[in-house]
Amino acid sequence: MFAKAFRVKSNTAIKGSDRRKLRADVMAAFPTLGTDQVSVLVPGKEELNIVKLYAHRGDAVTVYVSGGNPILFEVEKTLYPTVYTLWSYPDLLPAFTTWPPVLEKLVGGADLMLPGLVVPPAGLPQVQKGDLCAIALLGNRRSGDKSSPPSLAPLALDPPDLSEEKESVQADPALQGDLRRLTLEGEEENGEVQRMCGEKSLSEASEDPSVRGLNPDPTDSKTLQEQMDELVQRCFLHALKCQVRKADLPLLTSTFLGSHMLSCCPEGRQLDIKKSSYKKLSKFLQHMQQEQIIQVKELSKGVESIVAVDWKHPRITSFVIAEPSPTSQTIQEGSREQPYHPPDIKSLYCVPASMTLLFQESGHKKGSILEGGEVRTIIINYVKRNDLVDADNKNLVKLDPILCDCILEKNEQHTIMKLPWDSLLTRCLEKLQPVYQVTFPGQEPIVKKGRICPIDITLAQRASNKKVTVVRNLEAYGLDPCSVAAILQQRCQASATVTPAPGAKDSLQVQIQGNQVHHLSRLLLEEYQLPRKHIQGLEKAPKPGKKK
Repeated sequence: MFAKAFRVKSNTAIKGSDRRKLRADVMAAFPTLGTDQVSVLVPGKEELNIVKLYAHRGDAVTVYVSGGNPILFEVEKTLYPTVYTLWSYPDLLPAFTTWPPVLEKLVGGADLMLPGLVVPPAGLPQVQKGDLCAIALLGNRRSGDKSSPPSLAPLALDPPDLSEEKESVQADPALQGDLRRLTLEGEEENGEVQRMCGEKSLSEASEDPSVRGLNPDPTDSKTLQEQMDELVQRCFLHALKCQVRKADLPLLTSTFLGSHMLSCCPEGRQLDIKKSSYKKLSKFLQHMQQEQIIQVKELSKGVESIVAVDWKHPRITSFVIAEPSPTSQTIQEGSREQPYHPPDIKSLYCVPASMTLLFQESGHKKGSILEGGEVRTIIINYVKRNDLVDADNKNLVKLDPILCDCILEKNEQHTIMKLPWDSLLTRCLEKLQPVYQVTFPGQEPIVKKGRICPIDITLAQRASNKKVTVVRNLEAYGLDPCSVAAILQQRCQASATVTPAPGAKDSLQVQIQGNQVHHLSRLLLEEYQLPRKHIQGLEKAPKPGKKK
């Protein structure tokens, strides 16, 4: 559909809320992408545009453009990756390989038929009707625009006697129109799709050069599991040598993982114990206890803590922390996200039309924004200026016609002649319209009507009788739901997803398996320093000794 001319309707910079929604849509549409990869594909701060256009036949298409290249496009509410995205993530979709002459037919509008496929010895990708897949040319797994695309070695499964065809790779943007909707067969566990490469399992395929991109370190010949075992031990020793002190003990094992081991993970790597041979943190720590590096005890039922560390153990003393090169350190410092600082939140009041007579003497009019202290001062000055303090009882205020109209209900205006000071001030504040002001560090204050919605934490029961924790309203406090989901997924070692919040426009919610309220409490209160009054649902944390 892009082979012919199209008409651009609009080209605008993406809004923050749309950027967050796009991230969530990408995570839902392409579950094989990790959180870090989604953050790179849909960057947090770099320029990102939404281009709305009409194709030659009049189809409405939304294109997302980053750095001058289209990365995603949406047709009839379905999200597709462009060839530029497939360059960077060649394993994003199941790919069918075809011959260069077949491409010419595809550009002309023909369907890709079975005789046009190059069938590898291991067979075709496992797909179902309606799934999304990609088409690549023989000799190069990547395709692109009319310029020469970057070269990516063909799959080892390609027939060896056909290698002379490699130079006939000239891609065309029409390939974008030849992506077909398919539902990738796979096995979902903890929110990750365990992909199959032909008849091989993921662990077996990690040694295949065709899936080298799945390895955390492409230069390492070890299997994924072996690499993850080394990474787990490396982060463990690094954390003990540089972060944990005797005063920190006893230390919850979950805190040790979330606050210490994960922070010691090298740049560009992702620590995931489930992908190691240990599978669980408790099993790994048992191995470390058998080596007499640490001592772990269950101080309360179901909750383990590290109670002792042998800092003189040879494995700790001999551990060497690799120093990053000056160049890589500069890159890391430049790309590191700024630490979160909570906003300053103030409850304010807006003067409605019905209260203007009371406030106009002090120079305020309809729509004026006031703090609670200013309102009290204005009311006190008005009472004193108009000599309304009761002569017999200084705690009472006489109500003049303006106060009667502004403060009293209609059925009270002929029965109430005086009010105590506290009742007068309370009634006045209740009659004003509530607004709130949010000020993020280094930014101008933002004033909005109503009262700020608290961060809402709820527990839900799914059909499988498993509990999930749902968190809403993070955006109001400057928190990115995708970033919070990534942190919780690592610390809780559970599946976390980001989806549009029902009934709320441009708002996302985080859903994580199990009762994870205690992790949220530590993150929001201790690390992010958010006031407790702005968080509801913290009382739902599991009691010690009870299952989540």
